Amino acid sequence: MNKITLIVLFISLAFSVKAQDVKQAEVGKVLDEWHRAAANADYEAYFARMTDRSIFIGTDATENWSVEAFKAFSKPYFDKGKAWNFEAVERNVFFNNENNLAWFDELLDTWMGICRGSGVLQKDMSGNWKIAHYVLSIAVPNEHVDALLAIKKEADSVLTKKLRSKPKM
Repeated sequence: MNKITLIVLFISLAFSVKAQDVKQAEVGKVLDEWHRAAANADYEAYFARMTDRSIFIGTDATENWSVEAFKAFSKPYFDKGKAWNFEAVERNVFFNNENNLAWFDELLDTWMGICRGSGVLQKDMSGNWKIAHYVLSIAVPNEHVDALLAIKKEADSVLTKKLRSKPKM
């Protein structure tokens, strides 16, 4: 390779890395603002960062909400002026080739200790990132899994029987 080819390659690589950093920052900003809106009990700002078809999956096995159901569940918390306060302490963000979908995972500092959030964002028609799918999980250290399993065994058994009795999709 000649020097000009190397320089062009280096410059294009530098722009590619910079573009990736910018995209990750955009997604990170949306997620940080979303978490901050909950901490500030700002219902409108919180749900403005979600799509009209968003799904929120909570820590309980029964918490699989459409955005409308999640709004109804959340409204009393926001109305009291105290929702929840989650702060990302680590985040990984990835993009599809068209750069209109992003998926992520994050470790969160919460009142429940360390939790993991993961999900998908999509760009809307205006080019804004919106949360389409979010999953919140309580992170359990491996050495405590046996104790956790004992705690949830009965409830899981009841729920499993109920779910198995439902017609399959």
